[in-house]
Amino acid sequence: MQHFVIIGGGQCGARAAFALRDQGFDGSITLVGDERHLPYERPPLSKQHMLAPNGAEPPFIAGQQQYEERGIVVIAGDAATAIDRERRGVELASGRRIPYDRLLIATGAAPRRLPAAEGLDHVFYLRTHDDAAGLAARLAAGGHLAIIGAGFIGLELAAAARQRGLEVTVIEALPRILMRGVPEEIAAKVQALHQGNGVRIVCGAGIERLSGDSDGVVLALSTGEILKAGTLVVGIGAQPRAELAVKAGLTVENGIAVDASLQTSDPAIFAAGDCCSFPYEARRIRLEAWRNAQDQGAHAAAGMLGAVSPYEAVPWFWSDQYDCTLQIAGLADGAVTSVRREIEPGTFILFHLGEDGRLLAASAFGPGNRIAKDIRLAEMLIAKRAKPDAAALLQVSVNLKSLLPRA
Repeated sequence: MQHFVIIGGGQCGARAAFALRDQGFDGSITLVGDERHLPYERPPLSKQHMLAPNGAEPPFIAGQQQYEERGIVVIAGDAATAIDRERRGVELASGRRIPYDRLLIATGAAPRRLPAAEGLDHVFYLRTHDDAAGLAARLAAGGHLAIIGAGFIGLELAAAARQRGLEVTVIEALPRILMRGVPEEIAAKVQALHQGNGVRIVCGAGIERLSGDSDGVVLALSTGEILKAGTLVVGIGAQPRAELAVKAGLTVENGIAVDASLQTSDPAIFAAGDCCSFPYEARRIRLEAWRNAQDQGAHAAAGMLGAVSPYEAVPWFWSDQYDCTLQIAGLADGAVTSVRREIEPGTFILFHLGEDGRLLAASAFGPGNRIAKDIRLAEMLIAKRAKPDAAALLQVSVNLKSLLPRA
């Protein structure tokens, strides 16, 4: 009987485990996670979990009974510490050793640490359910929340904190919010939304010094301002958890380097999700996104079973803030022009076109879920490498589905 092992108890690892069974694998599956919980989804941690009045349970992907029914052994709270490639075994912190015929590394990413904040009380990072539970308890106490970093996590937390009545200041070192992958036009709308809800946003400001006492944290900004807050959240991005791969001698390049079928430099080992970098559009990228983790988990399962089809899913991101949603399909780097379609007042989609007229990405913003259908159709156009007429993209009367290339 073959033994498949998955390191990483998150969305990607759990999806891969169930996909292996769905695709007919009848050998043993062991899923190893360093958290004490069963695998759960992370997106709610910065949203719904922050608004729960009495805390919230982890948003489990499946219950213990479902794992048992599918013959998936889950080892929680016991971190993998080493991979023995020669003898094909995974060593755990407990001293246990698990043999494997095929191995999937789905260890995700970890928050980037801020050296100046190390050792201070009242400072939080957000990655795990336990992180979220501790932060939510602090938000319940009210006061002033400072957030370093105006990316998705920081802004989602800002929205939740304002909805709980806290004073909120977001500090961003770069010239504007959402510099990574979000068009300036949409970022401006998001900033206006936050400011309209009482969030103070300070861009172009670095942190000169941090200090703390029993009451909170004091931030000295590069602008000369001294800011005091009861709670500080650091949200300055994430880095791939590739330590096991480095230690095992696998190729690492902005994450664990994999080929189009998600196989690493060792044919018996695969990697997927936030921890890996993979080929996309003639370059290597790494994505930190729920959809990517889910899709790559299933694709890696197929690869472990011998499939060699390339991973070609279009990148997709979303963020819910207040009553609005931001969604992005594709990657806009390389675009030379953008076309704006006004879906309705306050709701629009930007189509980003390459030099040859091909649709590379689409970015949309608006209240509720009104943009979801158009983004889904844009995603299909991107996948088909379509070159839609720019004038047609502009006209809301033109159904995007009609622009899909015919087979």
